[in-house]
Amino acid sequence: MTVGLEMKAQEVSNGRKAHTTKITVTAISAMTAETSTFPVDLIKTRLQLAGESSKRTSAVRLVSEILRNDGVLGLYKGLSPAIIRHLFYTPIRIVNYEFLRNFLVPDDHTLSLSSKAVIGGISGVIAQVVASPADLVKVRMQADSRMASQGLQPRYCGPFDAFNKIIRTEGFKGLWKGVLPNVQRAFLVNMGELACYDHAKRFVINNNIANDNIYAHTLSSIMSGLSATTLSCPADVIKTRMMNQAADKQGNCKYRNSFDCLVKTVRVEGLKALWKGFFPTWARLGPWQFVFWVSYEKFRQIAGLSSF
Repeated sequence: MTVGLEMKAQEVSNGRKAHTTKITVTAISAMTAETSTFPVDLIKTRLQLAGESSKRTSAVRLVSEILRNDGVLGLYKGLSPAIIRHLFYTPIRIVNYEFLRNFLVPDDHTLSLSSKAVIGGISGVIAQVVASPADLVKVRMQADSRMASQGLQPRYCGPFDAFNKIIRTEGFKGLWKGVLPNVQRAFLVNMGELACYDHAKRFVINNNIANDNIYAHTLSSIMSGLSATTLSCPADVIKTRMMNQAADKQGNCKYRNSFDCLVKTVRVEGLKALWKGFFPTWARLGPWQFVFWVSYEKFRQIAGLSSF
């Protein structure tokens, strides 16, 4: 009886330790990927916001303006809240996805792609609701660098200043402005990213295209990035514009809700505007996926965990 209880307690302790290890290696891998690809995310965000003004621009022109006005560090405007976001967002979605996958079918090889897509989407929604305030601050600080290049006074001088000003002027609920399009995007991104990576890796390994190594992880991450970008880009455009808008002195906003933003964007700029920033998004998601998944799988191996 005593031995049985001790064994049970040891199993619980080992389970908690493995869970903590997964969270830690996920956060480290996410911060590594975010830091290395953040400049591309900044350009993508600025391109998506460019359609709200009459001035046409390009990725090359944006990079030139940022380097000329702010130097190399200008390409990392908004990195702090992005890192804070990934301390919550990525561990929650990755660990939840793996837990749900293994809970539903211990032998995950038999789980269908559609089931993995649903699990990935749900995991992304939960994670994004928690991380939405940091995402809001990241978008607005990225937009601030655009204002500075136009000779305007930036709204915020840092992430904590942004949090304080948003709460003071828009209330605590203001931190979750744009949460609906944010959640919609998170569902689509993770439906494409997690399910596609997981399924593609199994396909590559089971068909002897590559072993469970960096080659399989690279091929899977490329397919995952393309799938996630195609599905999420329209929601990403709407999310970015909803989160960037701040109420004027009368308390009015340009867009009433995400549907209103969608209608106005298509009416003014056409349907193609929903995929504005597609290539910068893919250019970021591709390297992000590669850096994250390769480092994550390696860290899991070093920590003594099984492959994802």
